[in-house]
Order: sequence, then C-alpha cells, then structure tokens
Amino acid sequence: MWWEILWPLVLGFALSGIIQAVVSHQTMAKALGGEKPANLTLATLFGVASSSCSYAAVALARSIFQKGASFVSAMAFELASTNLVIELGIILVVLMGWQFMAAEYLGGLLMVIFLAIIFRLTLTPRLVKLAKEQAEKGRQGRMEGHAAMDMSVSGGSFWQKLFSGKGWTAVSHYFVMDWASVWVDIVLGLLIAGAASAWVRESFWRTFFLSNNPTLARIEGPLVGPLVAMVSFVCSVGNVPLAAVLWRGGISFGGVVSFIFADLIILPILDIYRKYYGWKVMSYLLVTFYITMAAAGYVVEFLFAALGIIPQNRNVAAITEGMQWNYTTVLNIVFLVVTAVLVIRFLRTGGRAMLKMMSTPASEMHEHGAHHPEMSHHQMHHGEVEPQYPTPHEHHESERTDHHQFPHDVVGTEP
Repeated sequence: MWWEILWPLVLGFALSGIIQAVVSHQTMAKALGGEKPANLTLATLFGVASSSCSYAAVALARSIFQKGASFVSAMAFELASTNLVIELGIILVVLMGWQFMAAEYLGGLLMVIFLAIIFRLTLTPRLVKLAKEQAEKGRQGRMEGHAAMDMSVSGGSFWQKLFSGKGWTAVSHYFVMDWASVWVDIVLGLLIAGAASAWVRESFWRTFFLSNNPTLARIEGPLVGPLVAMVSFVCSVGNVPLAAVLWRGGISFGGVVSFIFADLIILPILDIYRKYYGWKVMSYLLVTFYITMAAAGYVVEFLFAALGIIPQNRNVAAITEGMQWNYTTVLNIVFLVVTAVLVIRFLRTGGRAMLKMMSTPASEMHEHGAHHPEMSHHQMHHGEVEPQYPTPHEHHESERTDHHQFPHDVVGTEP
C-alpha cells in the first residue's frame, strides 16, 4: 500500500504547497469574521488550500479564531482542511477508486453545510465565550509551530508569486513540513492496516459489519465508521489504508466514507480540543462532528446507491497483488526525483531550523522573535528569502489589531 500511495502523496503535497504559498493566514482571519454563507464558503476554500495534517489544521483553526474569525467559520475551515484537500482525493482514486474520491468531496461539502445548520440551531453565545476564554490561555496542542508559520508570498500575479525565488522556497518549505507533520500518521495507518489485513479473519469483519444483511449494514456503517476511527488514533491521509482494509472486510460504502471523515474526533485530537476550548466545548464538538459525519455518510450512501455507482468489487489491488513493474513504479521514480529537488531547496534555505520549530507554541515563537537563520549573500541574491515571523514588538502590534480592529473595521461583524 505504501508503494501505491507514494506518488499520489508527493503530487498532493506539492500541489498543496503551491496553493499555501499564495494564501496568507492573515487573509483568512480577515475573511472569516462572520457566519454568513459567504464566510463559510471562504472557510471551505481556505481549508481546501491548506495542509491535510489534522493536528496543524486544529491548531490553525484556533489561531484564526483568536485573530477574529468566527467559531463557526474556524470549525468549517477545520473540516475542509482535512476532508477536501487535494492529496486525499488523489490517494482515494489510486487506492480505492474514483467513487470514493467523489464521495469524500461531496460528503465534505455536506458536512460543512450540516455543521453550519447545527451550530445555527444549538451553538450558544455562552459556549463561544467559553471557547474564546480558553483559547486565549494558549495551551499547547500539537504542530502549533507548523500552523503558525505563514510563508505565503505577496505581490504580483499567481504565476509571478509561484515562479519567484520566494515562491519556490515557500513551496519547498510547505512540502517538506507537511510531510514531516503527517509521516507518523501515515506509517501508523499502514502498520494498523497491514496488521488488520493479515491477522484479522475476514469472517470477523463480515460479522462486525453485518455484511450478510445489506439493509442493516447500510444503517450500521455510518454510525460505526467514526467510532472505529476514534480508537484507531490515526488521522489525516493515514487512515485511508485502514479504510481500504475495512472496505475489503465488508463495511458499507457510507460507513467507509464516514470513517475517513472522522479524523477530527480521534482521541488525541479530542484531548487537544479540551486544552484549546475546555471540556464543555470539546463535548459539544464531539457530538456535533459525529452527527455531521454520520449524516454525510448516510446521504452519500443513499445518493450513490440511487445513481447505481457504488462499487461492487471489494478487492483492493494494493493489498492482494503486491508491487509490480508498472505505471505506479514509473510515477514513483519520477516523483521521488521531484521530492529530492524540493528537499534540496528546503535544506538550502534554512529548512532544518524550521523543522525544529514545528512543535513550538506560537506564543513562544513570537516572544522570542523567532526568525529563520541569517541568509547568505547567495540566498539573498537569488531570492531565497525565508518566511518572516514577527519580532516581539510586531507581536504586540498584532495583538492590538486583533482586539481592536478586527471586530469592527476589518472583519465587519455586527456591533
């Protein structure tokens, strides 16, 4: 399975890096201050453009919430940044089929809509206040340094940004750091999937997923899928290999889709919600996220069944056929070369220092005026400019902006 998903991962992270290089975090915060459809649409689009690392997405959602984004928009961003990203769709196509990619993207959009409706009906100002007060305490989660690093390039058109020295450097940095943020989950997902495929009898899966009764299986699947994901401890693209094993074992189509959705309610991330927003808000997010994931699974199941496009073949080639000399091998070689080029650029432009800061709390980075190492004359001459972090003085200025300017002048929320 690792061999099958290698080139899709490289391609996905490269495309994600390109998009992130031209979209700044400050732009996100300014655009997500309300709860109107336009704000949620932007939150979804920004999520698509962001990293697929669930931990970094959760940290970045808190960051933009603190900077003026509404709680609803921050959570919509979070859902989109883990379920609508490019690399996830590519891996699903290669490993499981185009139907799963289509179901993932459709279900991801449905979850944003369902979440907005549920929040509209149930989210109280008191809960938002509790979340805000707890968020301001700055308790540490995971990958906060990665989430706080804004390496986007400003000025010029999209292509001018991309092909500039700064843009090329930013893409390489996002690419390597996204890999660094998810490799543990990918390896863990592959190990769990391999163990489940090799050591668990297929008769157990068929019994567990009620495969002998298709009607009950369709009812059970979207309810059980997120629960299996919660205890698997695997998030982001790392849960796709296990999803392939569950599909081969007999889980319903809606069940496997809701399983993939549930990377934001695994136990480690629930603990981060507790630190970021408190026990009450964590419990609220668990319930609302679970409902949206299960509901999206049901809608996708029934819609695809009505269209007659649910796959009938449960054989996953990556599990049963093994490695062969084919187009996958050729593409892997090509994209390994791409990886080498980007990694070299990353290392030449202060990348090692960035890796050390990936888990550093954003507050500590600001307090110490964290910057990249000094550039050489050669790097400056060739435009190899490192991402900039605020000095302590700049940090205080941004704090005043966040508290006084965002609520009225920039974000445009109701007074």
